[in-house]
Amino acid sequence: MTPALPWGRLDGPTLLTARWVLGHADGQHVLLPNGEIVFENGTVTFAGHAYPGPVARRVDYGAALIAPGFVDLDALSDLDTTILGFDNGPAWKKGRVWPRSYLRAGPFEMYSEEELAFQKRYAFAHLLRNGITTALPIASLFYREWAETVAEFEAAAEVAESLNLRAYLGPAYRTGGMVVEDDGTIGTDFDEARGLRGLDEAIAFCRRNEGRANGLIRTMLSPDRVETCTPQLLRRSAAAAADLDVPWRQHAVQSAMEVGTVRRLHGMTTPEWLDSLGVLSPRLIVPHATAVTGTPRNPQPGRDLEILRDGGVSIAHCPLVSARGGGAISSFRRYREMGLNIGMGTDTWPADMLLNLQTGLLLCRVVENDAAACRAEDLFDAATLGGARAVGRGDLGRLSPGARADIVVWDLSAPHLGQIIDPIQTLMIAGRGTDARTVIVDGRASMQDGAIPGVDWDAWGARAQAQFDRMVALYPQRTFGHPPVEEIFSSAYPVRRPPA
Repeated sequence: MTPALPWGRLDGPTLLTARWVLGHADGQHVLLPNGEIVFENGTVTFAGHAYPGPVARRVDYGAALIAPGFVDLDALSDLDTTILGFDNGPAWKKGRVWPRSYLRAGPFEMYSEEELAFQKRYAFAHLLRNGITTALPIASLFYREWAETVAEFEAAAEVAESLNLRAYLGPAYRTGGMVVEDDGTIGTDFDEARGLRGLDEAIAFCRRNEGRANGLIRTMLSPDRVETCTPQLLRRSAAAAADLDVPWRQHAVQSAMEVGTVRRLHGMTTPEWLDSLGVLSPRLIVPHATAVTGTPRNPQPGRDLEILRDGGVSIAHCPLVSARGGGAISSFRRYREMGLNIGMGTDTWPADMLLNLQTGLLLCRVVENDAAACRAEDLFDAATLGGARAVGRGDLGRLSPGARADIVVWDLSAPHLGQIIDPIQTLMIAGRGTDARTVIVDGRASMQDGAIPGVDWDAWGARAQAQFDRMVALYPQRTFGHPPVEEIFSSAYPVRRPPA
C-alpha cells in the first residue's frame, strides 16, 4: 500500500515528496531529485527543496515521480468504437457512414439516457486511472439519433464533479453528415436548422455550467467533424466561443474523405475554407491535422499548416488512433518548429496518455528517419504545457506556485520499468498509464492506489461489455446493405462454436 491522503478538501498546507519531482521554473519543467511540492486550497504554493514553513501533513511517496497531470484535448468519453473499425473496412461498408436507407427509416438513439450517463462515468474514471486530470471529452455520433444532447452533458457534469475530474464540457452538434447512397456512392445530407438549434442549446448549456463546482467544470463548444458543418454554423460557433470566452474544438484535416468533400463543396482545402470564414483563432483546437497539404495523406501543394499556425490554432495530436488508421502527422518536429502549439489527445481505447506519447515519439522518429527528431520531454511538454495553452490556462500543466494542484504520482518501483536514470525517459520507454499511483485534482485526491471512490472496476467492466454488445447487435440497421453482424465485423481467426 502506498501512503494515503484524506479524501476531500484538505485543511492546511500539504507537503508531498518523492525520489523525483517535476517542478517548473524559467518557462520549463525541471526535475527536482528528492524534491517537495506544497499545496493548499487547491493551489500549489511551493515546488523545490527544504520547504521552510509549517505543514498540516507530509506524504513521502518514495520511489516515484510527482508530476503535473495530463491535459487530454480529445478524451474518449464513450465505449470505444474504433475497435470495430480496427481490422474492418472500408468505413462506408461497416456502419461508420450512415446509408440512405437508415436515414429514410429514421435514425434513433442506440443508448438510453441512463446508458449514456454510465459510459461517461466509466470513461471518466479510466481517464483518472491513467493520470489525466483535465479532459475535453469526445464521443462518436455514429450510434446517435443525430448529435449529443444537453441532458447527457448535464449528467456528464455531475459525473465529473463526483469523480473530481477537471473537465471542459459541451454537447457536440452538426448541420449534416456523410451518407452512402443506394448505389454505393458517398455524399452529404444537411439539415442546417437542426444544427443551429443544437448550437443554441450548447450555448445555453455553457451559460448554465461555466465555472460549476468551484471552477472544476468549464465549458466548450464542439461542432462535429468539419465536413458535417455549414458556413453559418462555423461562423456562429466561433463568435459564440469568443462571446462566452470558451475554447471550441473542430475535428479537421484528418481524412481523405473529408479533404475531398470540403474541396468538392467549397473549392478549397479545409484550412483555406476555415480561414475564408474568419473562424481561426487561439480559441480553436483542431484534433488530428494528419491530412494537411504537403503530407503523405494529402500530397497536393498548399499552405495548410501555415494557415493554421498564423490563425493561432492549437493541434490536438492523437498519434495512437492515427497510427491504427495508418496515418501520422508529418511530422511532430515539423509542426513544433513551425511554431504550432501542439497538445495531446487519447481519442481511443485505452485512455493511456503515456501510450500516446510513446507512439507519437516513435512515429516522429520513423517519419523523419532520425532518432534525434524529438525527445521524451517534447511529447511530455505537449501533454502538459501544450494542452494548457490550448485551453488558455497558464495555471494547468505545471507544478509551480500559483498553479492548480493537479498532480499525478507515478510509481517508479514497478518491475516492468527496469532501471531508472531519468524518470521521464523511463516512462516514455516502459511506462503504462496505470503506473499512476495517486491522482490529485484541484488539491483533492481523486484516486489512490488505483482506487476511485464509488468505482467498482469489475462490475463496471461487465456492465460496459453488456452495453457494448447490445449496441453492436444494432449495427446492421445502420450499415450499407444491412448485412448481419458476422459479415460486418471479422474475427482474427475462424470462430468454431460448440454444437448446439
